[in-house]
Amino acid sequence: MTAIFVTATGTDIGKTFVAASLIRHWRAAGRTVEAYKPVASGFDPASAAASDPGALLAALDRPITASEIERIAPWRFTAPLSPDMAAEREGRALDFGAIVAHSRAAVASARDVVLIEGIGGVMVPLDRTHTVLEWIADLQIPLVVVTGSYLGTLSHTLTCLDVLARRNLAVKALVVNETPGATVTLDETARTLERFAPATPVTTLPRLPAGSPEHPAIAALAAML
Repeated sequence: MTAIFVTATGTDIGKTFVAASLIRHWRAAGRTVEAYKPVASGFDPASAAASDPGALLAALDRPITASEIERIAPWRFTAPLSPDMAAEREGRALDFGAIVAHSRAAVASARDVVLIEGIGGVMVPLDRTHTVLEWIADLQIPLVVVTGSYLGTLSHTLTCLDVLARRNLAVKALVVNETPGATVTLDETARTLERFAPATPVTTLPRLPAGSPEHPAIAALAAML
């Protein structure tokens, strides 16, 4: 059984794109895949298909219905904010223990591959005292970290990797997702990260037009996991 947690150095980096690409790759290879996005903010039921949970369901070839959304993303909030802020705006509060229990149950019941996508970056607050980092640490499953190629990503990415290393968390792969309009090339970014984080396998994912065939980087990434 393969269990993977997909996290990132920040928000809007490409976690869902990478997660959905892996799902499609594994399914095409004949593997049974389950995927979850337990916590989602900025969720609008009227445009569920365009949401992160909707993208995961599409990759799983499951219907994008209210019951399916509830199954893979039980904690959803309207405001596009950190979960603690989004919950507060709705007069709600996240139950950190329930999130961890939900994720552990997903891993325990998986038949083959289970992928859990986090929210935002590793230090995004979930409630008043817990961040995504504590969620990851409680699960103790291998990680895929997604970052961008924008100017500033080197500091953000190396800080993220340092934080994870201090918790002895296993980063199976770092994915550098090409940032549109970046002033630094994808390859330059990857080479620098490899120099400063030599123990972490790095793969690059160029920005492709919608509907493009699977990029070879996805197969290379899947082989690392």
